[in-house]
Amino acid sequence: MSQPAALSLDIVVPVYNEQATLATSLRRLHAYLTDTMQVSWRITVADNASTDETPAIADALAAELGGVVAVHLPLKGRGRALKTVWGASPAEVLVYLDEDLSTDLAALLPLVAPLLSGHSDLAIGTRLGRSSRVTRGGKREFISRSYNLLLRRTMSVGFSDAQCGFKAIRRDVAQRLLPLVEDDGWFFDTELLILAERAGLRIHEIPVDWVDDPHSSVDIVRTAREDLAGMLRVGSNIARGRIPLEAVYAELGRRPFAPPNPPGFFGQVVRFGLVGLLSTAAYALLYLLLSGVLGGQAANFAALLLTAVANTWANRRFTFGVRGRPGMVRHQFQGLVVFAISWALTGGALAVLHATAPAASSRVELIVLTAANLAATLLRFVLLRLWVFRASRRAAVVSVPPSASAEPASLDLVPTETEK
Repeated sequence: MSQPAALSLDIVVPVYNEQATLATSLRRLHAYLTDTMQVSWRITVADNASTDETPAIADALAAELGGVVAVHLPLKGRGRALKTVWGASPAEVLVYLDEDLSTDLAALLPLVAPLLSGHSDLAIGTRLGRSSRVTRGGKREFISRSYNLLLRRTMSVGFSDAQCGFKAIRRDVAQRLLPLVEDDGWFFDTELLILAERAGLRIHEIPVDWVDDPHSSVDIVRTAREDLAGMLRVGSNIARGRIPLEAVYAELGRRPFAPPNPPGFFGQVVRFGLVGLLSTAAYALLYLLLSGVLGGQAANFAALLLTAVANTWANRRFTFGVRGRPGMVRHQFQGLVVFAISWALTGGALAVLHATAPAASSRVELIVLTAANLAATLLRFVLLRLWVFRASRRAAVVSVPPSASAEPASLDLVPTETEK
């Protein structure tokens, strides 16, 4: 790859088996940039281990069109491609576009302008803005809106559209954030945006015109499953302090760093549900392992006790946003009181089962106890929210000064920006 002496934009197009459309899309993009862009630019085709003629087509286009280069990666993954190319690029601003060019290219200059000026740190296209014009099926529309709503509620972020294939980032910001992003697939840009917003960086949003590609090869179900797993992983890592957001803010942040406000009721329900699912699965596994050794009642008590301690800790950090050592011992004590109530509920269900069906198998016991445990989970959420963590959540809200989230007014010449 030859490197220009000075490069303003590096427009990266990740591709995988796109032999049918790559030449048309690249020629269209190249013509648009040649006619309209007044700053230096380069198109980088990032081939993700394609198995068709895509690599050869990319090389031919790079030889034919000025300002086009091709990079060939041995492994698949959109995130891996962007990490590799963005991480090595000398450009001031790094851009990512979907190969099908579903987004109207007229939004490209508004996307990169605030980054070139230094006004913002990242920029994204949004298909969910009031002035966006989107053409796609009802199924994809529902999935997209549901995913972004879930993301905002559970991760306490404000950007509206995480998965639109139309994004840009300043090189200095990319160099700091890319090593922190673990995902190499479709969740990559969502994870990048979460970390950026949590570190106090400025995200610029552009309403876009977008037409769905009916021939898209994206597996929606698999992608949704991986995205949910990614949200759980990132949220857990942030809650445990494994991601150095304060250090990123110290280098790049634009406002006084403060932990995000605790999630609202909907976000708490979703987070509590995720913790509850993991706790229920752990409880069931522990019960099966211990029931043959300790007996039904003792195994139920031991499994509940172990999962209760972990459940209280996870809900303290992840669900209700309580951090620091103050109140930790009291919260665990109160959590054990809640556990005792849950044990009484599940233990009572087991006693009723044994009284009515003395010969019930361990599998039947597990079914009854799981149902009782789900009921106890609902009661646990109510008690945790209204009793255990209520005072701590109030104190956290009061302790955050108004200036922590306020930003000075600024003159903005781009009327479509939504600042986060």
